[in-house]
This record gives sequence, C-alpha cells and structure tokens, in this order.
Amino acid sequence: MKSILVVTNKEEAYPLIASTYTSGFTVERTANRNAALELFQRRQFDLIFIDLDVLNNKDSEENYKESLKPFWQLYPSAEIIVMTRQDKIRKAVTAVKAGADDYLTYPLDAEELRLVSENLNKTRIMQSELDYLRDQFWQVDTFELLRTNSERMKKVFQQIRTVSPTKSTVLLVGETGTGKSVLAQLIHQHSNRKNAQFICVHCGAIPDTLVESEMFGHEKGAFTGAVRRKLGKFEFATGGTIFLDEIGTITPAAQIKLLQVLQDGTYQRVGGDETLKTDVRVIAASNADLKKMCEEGTFRKDLYYRLNVFPIEIPPLKERLEDIPFLVETFLNNLNQFSLKEIRRTHPVVIEAFEKYPWPGNIRELENLVERAYILEASSLLTPESFPNELFEIEATSVFMPIGKQLKLAEVRQQGVEEIERNYLKDVLARNRGKINDSASDAGISCRQLNKLMNKYGIRKEEFKAA
Repeated sequence: MKSILVVTNKEEAYPLIASTYTSGFTVERTANRNAALELFQRRQFDLIFIDLDVLNNKDSEENYKESLKPFWQLYPSAEIIVMTRQDKIRKAVTAVKAGADDYLTYPLDAEELRLVSENLNKTRIMQSELDYLRDQFWQVDTFELLRTNSERMKKVFQQIRTVSPTKSTVLLVGETGTGKSVLAQLIHQHSNRKNAQFICVHCGAIPDTLVESEMFGHEKGAFTGAVRRKLGKFEFATGGTIFLDEIGTITPAAQIKLLQVLQDGTYQRVGGDETLKTDVRVIAASNADLKKMCEEGTFRKDLYYRLNVFPIEIPPLKERLEDIPFLVETFLNNLNQFSLKEIRRTHPVVIEAFEKYPWPGNIRELENLVERAYILEASSLLTPESFPNELFEIEATSVFMPIGKQLKLAEVRQQGVEEIERNYLKDVLARNRGKINDSASDAGISCRQLNKLMNKYGIRKEEFKAA
C-alpha cells in the first residue's frame, strides 16, 4: 500500500486528494513543512503534495532546492508535487526545475490529479524498464558502485561497459584516490576472463631493482639473493587480467620488456634465455601525465601508444560532488556489515560541508573520514561532532559576494556579517541537535533572539535533529 502526504493549510485540498486516491493508498495531512519533516522521520511516504507557500522560500531555484533537500535525504525516491495559485505558476515552474516532479494549481481538479499521478507512474515504469535493460550487463553485486548522478561518471561506466567484453588494453587516467583499482576490477568482472586470475601490481611500491623480477620472474642465480626460480606476475595472470597501477614509475628496462609483452605476448625471466608465452589482458593506470612524460623522455612513446588503446579518464571527486551522498551511503553499508552499530544516515550539515570541501585525497579521503566518524559516532546518525573541525571551517570562512555589482563598503560589511551569523547559527544548532534552549545558551543570547535570527536566515531546527 502506497502512502501519500498532503502538506497544506488549504482545507479543501485534503478531502479531494483523499477521495481521489482510495484503493491501495493511505493519505495523511499536515499543515506545515516542519511537521511534514517530523512525519518523514517516523515513516516513509511515496508521494507528497505540498503547498508552494508552505515551502516558505524566496523565488529562486537554489532556495527551492534547499527547502526540498531534507525530504530527499530522508526518502530519495519520494515524488513531490507542488500546489499553488494560478498567479504563481512561474514560481511552481521554478520549484519543478529545482527538483519537484510536477505542479498543480488551485482549485484542484480530480481529473487533473489522476492525470498527474498516471504520468508519474508511466515515467517511473519507463525508467524501471530502462534500468532493467541496462542492468542486464552489470552483475548484481556491482549495483552500489554504479549509482551516479554525474554525467562524467555515467560516461565512464558506459566506456567500461563497451570495452569490458573485449581483450583490448585499457589505460585508466586520474588523480590518486579516484578509484582506478576498483574500476579495473569492474572491467575484469564483466569480461570473458572473469573466472580467471585478476593480478594487481602496484608498480610504485616495488623497488626499481626488483620491478622486472616481480613482473616477469627470475631464474636461480640471476642476481644476488636469487636462490631459486621465481614466477612473475605475468605468468600467474595467464588467461586472466593483470592490473599495473602507477605504470609511469617503472624503469626503462621494465618498459622494454612490457612493450614486448604487449606486442607479441612473449617475455623472458630475468637471467633466463627461454622465451615464454602469456595470454593476459593488461589494464594500466596512472596519476601522472604519460604523454608529457614521453615528451620529457622519461617514458617510452611506443609503450605509451600500446597502453593507450582505450583510455578512460576518471574525474576527481570535486568534479562529481553530486555522487557524495551515494558514496557515503555505500561506505556506511559496508561498515555496518562488520560492526554492532547501525548508522544509515548522515546529518544534512555534514553533506553540505562535504559538497564545499575540495577533496584533495578524492574518494579515498572521503572513505577514511566516514570510517573515522563511524567509529566516533554514538548516535544512529553521522553528526558534525564526529568529523574534523577543518571540514566546517571551509564553509564558515566562505562569504558570497555578488559579481558585477557596485557595492558600497557598508553593504559588503553587512553581507559578511550576515554570512558569518548564518554559518555560526548552523554550527551551534548542529552541536546541540537543534535544541533551542541549549543553542541559545551556547550563543549567549535569549531563545527569542535565536528564533528571530533563525527566521531571518530561513534556518529550521528540525534540520539539525538526530533521527
């Protein structure tokens, strides 16, 4: 049975919606946004009809997006329909651009209500069919990894889907910590070699003197300390896939041998004369600009061209911030499997800070931060207190300055004060889980003053309450 929530103070709206959705639906109502969010924390709703005035926002796409965000954070698949008067259709369209699914105008019409619902249902079915057809290629256990709202990552996954069934050499290019090794395994898992070995070689972690031995093996007595024959990674990987991470760090001698493998599939162990054959698919990765290294003479051009058969560029996390909620959820699910804790959600203030942080360490840094916070957190929600203060200082020190406006010094000063006040209040409320008395005490002001400032900046205590 599906659940519908009607959020409006218009008395005539609820009875009509309740009478339109009878069989298979439960319909509840509330008069304001705060009460709606409290209901959302206790249960899930599939469809929300919300009055545009109840959102209590200025007429801008960004403001509507901020007002709708708490609903999506609590229940991402909820469908939202805004309701408004005929003279406010332009505002309704702005809300739809911000993410609402559709809009209706007063007075509501039963036939129009049914039509909107049917259109949403058709869209949902069509999307499900597309997702089903798309997912026929991907293994079930990789679905979590494939969730993305980033157009660049969608392109990356499409490239992986295209190249995986082939035997072509793949070059993954991207900053450290962007997940190149994970994507290399994804390619292997969806190739016709998935039942064979996947061998990972971190070239940058191997001493220069041992790179050739590690990759191609050596014969007994080939060098001091070679007391027995050793098989190389290429020998172990025969029939499967070998992943060469940080390929730009290998020695010139190893580059020559690797070129031979890529050209004709043959190599010799260090200190040996026997020519060995290998059938192996090579996936290489680099956080350095190999083309530039070729121009500088530190990397062989012919090897670069052999590796660069199918290049895939992986965007850094700062260029796919829209995926942070998905990534955090995935990390939490993994941590919950090996802990007595169960933390499923993250405080909106934390997600907001994540979206403003530059992420020099990319996904690896995000994963480490989430794991540390998970260990420290005592509630069922990841709160700001469990993260380093530096994460929120970046947000607090940023002041919005309109571009192209001739502002007086007094206006600039006033804007700066307001931005600092707004961020300070958010921080105090986050520390006190939205409790007005405690927050006012920490701020050294009265509860009345705090409420007045919160109304001024459009801050609501419900956004800071733990589940």
